[in-house]
Amino acid sequence: MGILSSMYTGYTGIQGQGEALSVFGDNIANSATVGFKTARPEFKDAVAKSLNGMGTSQATGRGTKVGNIRTVFSQGTLTQTESPTDLAITGNGFFIVDGVEGRAFTRDGSFHFDKEGKLTNGAGEKVQGFQADESGKITSKMGAMSIDHAIIDAKGTAKVDLFANLDSRVDSELKFDPKNPDKTANFATGVTVYDTNGAPHAVTVYFNKTDGNAWEYKAMAKGEDIDGGKPGEMIQQASGKVSFTEEGRLKEQSCDSSFSFNKGSKSGQKVEFNFGKDIKSGGDGLQLTQYGSNSEAYKTVQNGYSSGSIASLKFEEDGRLVAVYSNGESVAVGQVAVAKFESPEELMKTGGNK
Repeated sequence: MGILSSMYTGYTGIQGQGEALSVFGDNIANSATVGFKTARPEFKDAVAKSLNGMGTSQATGRGTKVGNIRTVFSQGTLTQTESPTDLAITGNGFFIVDGVEGRAFTRDGSFHFDKEGKLTNGAGEKVQGFQADESGKITSKMGAMSIDHAIIDAKGTAKVDLFANLDSRVDSELKFDPKNPDKTANFATGVTVYDTNGAPHAVTVYFNKTDGNAWEYKAMAKGEDIDGGKPGEMIQQASGKVSFTEEGRLKEQSCDSSFSFNKGSKSGQKVEFNFGKDIKSGGDGLQLTQYGSNSEAYKTVQNGYSSGSIASLKFEEDGRLVAVYSNGESVAVGQVAVAKFESPEELMKTGGNK
């Protein structure tokens, strides 16, 4: 090997180490870059022809060169920020973004909403996700994550769940008088019911024992809230019967309702009063019971609400974007999509954290 070849061999070492230093320098320069993955240089040696052409043992090395620069996709440190729209991925995967140059993938979750209500990254590229329907159910349709409904429509109550105990010790001689309900009922509890316009109304449910294990109930609303009603009187809008086993569990139930709230709401609104899954339907009958203790309502739950505007946004751990409205309702508006690759090392860096 001549002196020029020896000098070239040494030069390849300097050149290779220089390229390696560039890689390490890039890693250091991007130590604070969100979503950046470090890289490592991989060297390979260069071999000249053998001296006698008879075997590899006589081959002479000709230095080294960087054969590959491999991205290291190990999990980085998660940092908490003050922005509710910043995201991070634990494990494998990339956020999907669409921009003027097409689709790209990134680990950078520094997102914000633009003036059009689209979730974007710092370069203005739109974050892709699965869309939700009006009820908040995530669908398989993918598109730009956005807030399309700044206002949630009002919803009339369709179901009221009542959790209570009715005292088995009371007698069945008390007869209910709709003109004097408070003094002629064995037990009463109140619930708020929303009409189809989202206006709340106070409704009182009166219970009367009719037999040893049988009761009937009447749901009464204020007369000033009902079409044709008069202030100061209570008007029946729903009724039904419940019966119990000898162990005090709900055996069977029925409900018949037709609410006619005034001031522009829909007439004949159906509101189901539900007392849990009874024994006849295969349930345990423990939501409404008849035990030998004081009558008491533990909880009432209804599914209506008034209209509301967005008060805040939050991301769940599974990537669902949830809008919290001023009326207390929370509805999912989409779910951020995550792309996974069998060999992420083969992806090409394009800059801009992608």
